[in-house]
Amino acid sequence: MMQKQQSIIGGIILIMVGALILLAQTIPAFASFLDISRQWPLIFVAVGGLFLIGALLGTAEMAIPGSIVTGLGLLFYYQNLSGNWGSWAYAWALIPGFVGIGMVIAGSLDKTHGHMRQEGGRLVLISGALFLVFATFFNFTGDIGRFWPVLLIGGGLWLLISNRQSGK
Repeated sequence: MMQKQQSIIGGIILIMVGALILLAQTIPAFASFLDISRQWPLIFVAVGGLFLIGALLGTAEMAIPGSIVTGLGLLFYYQNLSGNWGSWAYAWALIPGFVGIGMVIAGSLDKTHGHMRQEGGRLVLISGALFLVFATFFNFTGDIGRFWPVLLIGGGLWLLISNRQSGK
């Protein structure tokens, strides 16, 4: 079973690399798009995607590292294109949310880990609230900054309601 999964993942990698090289050879504009100095974070996204494919093929827990690596790759991509590396002052707060997204995916794929969906949802909510608080503190959000306390109140209400519904 494991060898079959490795064969599938290896085949997908070869097809993707071959398609990229073929596009770069036939379309000059696409070759400039592949400039590694600008597109290197997409390597993280691709590796994370491979983990997510592994999760879909039967090892649901691979969704957690897959979502972390993919999320970091997308964050690096934004920072590399915008030059806004100072956003690390608050963007680090998204990392627990990436873990939560992986937990939600893993819990959805494997019903024996169903509890992970709710716990992952909480992590996403907490991560989003932390991101908004720190982004507001560092003046990233502009006018939205006035409304973050309302979002925190809403998150707290959601936690209280979800605990009450689950009987805890």
